[in-house]
Amino acid sequence: MKTEVNKFTDDFKLMVVQDYLRGGISKEELKRKYNYTGNNNIYRWMRKFGLSNPSEDQKELHRAMAKEKYKSSLEQELELKVKKLEADLKLEQLRTKALSTMIDIAERELKVDIRKKSGAKR
Repeated sequence: MKTEVNKFTDDFKLMVVQDYLRGGISKEELKRKYNYTGNNNIYRWMRKFGLSNPSEDQKELHRAMAKEKYKSSLEQELELKVKKLEADLKLEQLRTKALSTMIDIAERELKVDIRKKSGAKR
């Protein structure tokens, strides 16, 4: 009796290989997740696409980048707050510059001292 061979598309194979290369999942878990058999499929597919196992440094870098991607709600909330505060600071700096310019113009045009002089008498 002849057994039927599963044929997988290149897209499917590449998806499984990329999932494996991201790390954090074993070959056995991938076999259960994607419902395929065979012990060397991932390695054959990696050779087919010209990919190799990442080094530990590359895996650590990928984990760090993934962690950066998935920030907690508190971190996201704090980042939004920082952005709002930075925008408010920029607005206040512009406001201060505008007021200072108005005072300079008023002193020059009206010949009136508006700013308090430093070293005032006691």
